[in-house]
Amino acid sequence: MVLKNLRASREDLDLKQKDIADFFNLHYSTISGWETGKDTIPIERLIEYANEYFLSLDYLFGIVSKNEKYDPIDLDLEYLANALTNLRIKNKFTQESVAKKLNTSQAAYSHYETATNIIPTTFIYGLTKIYKPFSIDELFGRKKQNKV
Repeated sequence: MVLKNLRASREDLDLKQKDIADFFNLHYSTISGWETGKDTIPIERLIEYANEYFLSLDYLFGIVSKNEKYDPIDLDLEYLANALTNLRIKNKFTQESVAKKLNTSQAAYSHYETATNIIPTTFIYGLTKIYKPFSIDELFGRKKQNKV
C-alpha cells in the first residue's frame, strides 16, 4: 500500500530518506519500502512521523490534497476503539459487514473495537473506501493547530 503523500511530505520538508531512517532508528531501505508500497508503514510509526512534522494523516493517506497542521497525539487504543465502534454504528454497519469489506474476519475486526489490537494501516485505508466522508485525523482524535 502506497501512502500517496508520504514521499511528497518528506521532500516538502527537504528531508532525505536517511533523515527519516535516522529519526526512526531504521535502515533507509525501510523508508524506501514504505514510500514505494513494497512495505506498509505501521500506523504507530506513521503517527510518530505526523506528530514530529505536524502533518495531517488525511493528507498522508491522500484523502485531502493540502496538508493542515495538527497537534501531536499519543496513540490511545481505547479512544480509537470507541471511535471505530461509533463510526460503524452511526453508519448502521455490523462488525461482520465491515470485516467483510476489509477482507478479514469479524473476530479479528472485533479486536480493534475492543482495544485488544491496533487496526493495521491497510485496514485504516480500507475504511476510507467504506465510510464517506471520512477523516483519519478525526478517527484518532487529532486536533488542528490553532492559527495565530
